[in-house]
Amino acid sequence: MEYESVVLVKQEVFVYKIPPRQSNRGYRAADWNLGEPTWTGRLRMVSKGKTLAVKLEDKVTGALFANCPIEAYPGVAIEAVSDSSRYFVLRIQDDNGRTAFIGLGFGDRSDSFDMNVALQDHFKWVKNEEQIAKEKEEPQQQLDLGFKEGETIKINMKITKKDGSEGGSRTGAKKTGGLGLLPPPPGGNKIAPPPSAASPSHQPAAGSAGQSDWGEFTSAGAKPQTTATTPSKTNANWVQF
Repeated sequence: MEYESVVLVKQEVFVYKIPPRQSNRGYRAADWNLGEPTWTGRLRMVSKGKTLAVKLEDKVTGALFANCPIEAYPGVAIEAVSDSSRYFVLRIQDDNGRTAFIGLGFGDRSDSFDMNVALQDHFKWVKNEEQIAKEKEEPQQQLDLGFKEGETIKINMKITKKDGSEGGSRTGAKKTGGLGLLPPPPGGNKIAPPPSAASPSHQPAAGSAGQSDWGEFTSAGAKPQTTATTPSKTNANWVQF
């Protein structure tokens, strides 16, 4: 069941008798006798479902003076004049279906603005309701995501090892120990400790002219001499490389 809803109420509006339209240039409020309105009363805009109507009523008794059913806006039922924003032309209709055109005016521009907004909101709502009903009636197109005959798909896959690496062998094998020590010099030769004063066997051999006490290091490229003696306790802190 549909209920009647009041959309807009304006307590004072003016109605004018308007001359017939002479051309397609539109109505002009300046052609009316604006100083002497035919009727003054109250305006109520009511909706019932998708229908909308402007009712002109007596301010005291509420008796109906004229009724203007509106099918669309902008449209023939209500039309703005070309020379003012406060005046409109309404197509009124009686119970027998007879129609006539009258002029409608507001004392303030904000009142006419409110009527414009109410008209636009109602027919915007009607349009949305019709769109929703249309979508419900029309079957929705189902998306076909299956493979067609002869259609293939290519997938690029990356194979990873169990340890999480992306294939290939690791390069750069470790060449040094965990402590980061340098490798021994080529040949694995040992550097002899310096000669001790208490050990005469470590003195340089006679006849080695031009050699100093460190003669073993006179040539970097020569193979260092080794001795068969065991280092003394005083040289225990020397390390071998």
